[in-house]
Amino acid sequence: MDIKTLHDADIIGITTAKTAFDTLATAFVQHKDNWQSEVINRLNRSQWTGTAAGHAQTRIQLLENELQAAQQEIGLVSKALQDAYDGFAAAQSHLISALDDAKTHKLTVAADGGITWDKDPNSANFAGADAENQAKLIQARITAALNEADHADKAISARLGHLATNASDGTALDSATAKADTDAANALQQIPAAGTDPKNVKDWWNSLTDAQQQRLILNHPDQLGNLDGIPAAARDQANRTNLKNLIQDRKRQIADLGPEPDLYLGSIKGEPATNPEHEKWKAKRDALQEKIDGFQSIQDRLDGKKDGGLGGPNSDPPLLLLGIGDQGQGRAIVSWGDPDKARNVSSLVPGLNSTMAGVGGGDAMTAKRIYDSAVSSATTNGDAPSVASVFWLGYDAPQLDGPSVLTEDRAVAGGADYNKFLAGLRTTHEGEPAHVTAQGHSYGSLVVGQATQHPGGLAADDIVLVGSPGTGVDKASQLGVGADHVYVGAAKNDPVANAPSPGMLGGLGELIYEQINHPGKQGWFGTDPASGDFGGQRFSVADGTTTDSHDNYFGKHGAGGDSLPNVGKIVSGHGNTITRQDPR
Repeated sequence: MDIKTLHDADIIGITTAKTAFDTLATAFVQHKDNWQSEVINRLNRSQWTGTAAGHAQTRIQLLENELQAAQQEIGLVSKALQDAYDGFAAAQSHLISALDDAKTHKLTVAADGGITWDKDPNSANFAGADAENQAKLIQARITAALNEADHADKAISARLGHLATNASDGTALDSATAKADTDAANALQQIPAAGTDPKNVKDWWNSLTDAQQQRLILNHPDQLGNLDGIPAAARDQANRTNLKNLIQDRKRQIADLGPEPDLYLGSIKGEPATNPEHEKWKAKRDALQEKIDGFQSIQDRLDGKKDGGLGGPNSDPPLLLLGIGDQGQGRAIVSWGDPDKARNVSSLVPGLNSTMAGVGGGDAMTAKRIYDSAVSSATTNGDAPSVASVFWLGYDAPQLDGPSVLTEDRAVAGGADYNKFLAGLRTTHEGEPAHVTAQGHSYGSLVVGQATQHPGGLAADDIVLVGSPGTGVDKASQLGVGADHVYVGAAKNDPVANAPSPGMLGGLGELIYEQINHPGKQGWFGTDPASGDFGGQRFSVADGTTTDSHDNYFGKHGAGGDSLPNVGKIVSGHGNTITRQDPR
């Protein structure tokens, strides 16, 4: 597809063809109705019986089935032509808009898409100091429009070609064929259910035209934005819309609670009597406000209202919103850089006390520091940096206000979703497969460990575990990437990484049981990953103190020693250059 072809395309002709098929469909329905009235109904009223009558009835039923199938196939042609018009009209509109903006900015677009401009400040046609940047943006829009048209052309040509073949070889008269074709056409508008294999999701998404994709993003952002197998750019677009919807919906729910009830109903024996309705009202309001605060923190980050605009419009690298939702404590997934395009992709699972509000604040900056460290490592090793750093809060992280941090329940549920998420990133990645590093901090390392135990393993090349209380397995080799690709950071004074096993707290009998069934130095959830018995590669980190070491693995406030640089080396594919520390 080239600029002139798309710009000059007379897409009204597609509408004319659709109208013709609609007319044909109407006439065919009339023909079928006449057949029903003049043949079938008359025969049903007749007294004709016998062998010949039986053969006639069988043949008539076959003809009726063929007519019904043909009617369905004609309708599918009309639907395909409508989709073709929508797809080409959208692409043409996007191209014309880009070309109009080029004129506004005094840029000249050549037939091959090249853009030139007058660079003389004294000229009346001077394009301005920002011309080069504007040219890049407009050229990207032109390329996207041409790709959009090409995508629509291929998708519609395949559909119409299939229907034409059916018509020419007679299979269009087969009921099973017509049903399969109808189901396939309907499936284009049916969003796959959550949990669908990411490869199937991607195939479905690629079968849509750009116009169909955009309609679904606009109409169903909550479903598409969190569906593994949808490309990152589309998820980001859908989730940004859904984020605004979630904020507005929670504000509406607070308003629907009505005015605050009185705190007290009166007094009993001279003491104020608390109003139970006030307690209920406040509990509901506080829960809704907590969600709003979390969502708003992420929105502020995307709007560039934090850390000097990092993550906002025109941020370098861009910040993508790969997931957002209000399930449980809330869900949020952000990425510095596009994981579909980057050669090196990191995905960090956080642990204890992680919240949505944190994702928009300090957690986003944790992922940014990992991004920067990986870029630095790539540059040092002579590579062209190509990194995406994901922060994945796709589960209910345990909080200190309950016993959830002491059990595996949340890690088991989170591990299943994390496994699917990384499988989705593998599926949507463009070009050669990316080098993927799965990272788990604190309880998040248990989530990663659980994710590796699903059939097919985890779609990662390296695993990084820091501040880990255990992964739920006894050996690094059980994580599926090879023990030499499992990296462990454990600060000397980290109270979480040094937490004893439950057996050590439960008496001699339980301790003996643990040592027999799980030999090696025990952590809370299996063998201590930093121990020699586990078999991973331990990298050096600063000792820290009991109050700060657990939070310093990713260079917070410049602390952590070699920890963050080592993580960057691993993420960039240079794990062989880490500074090492002996297992304990």
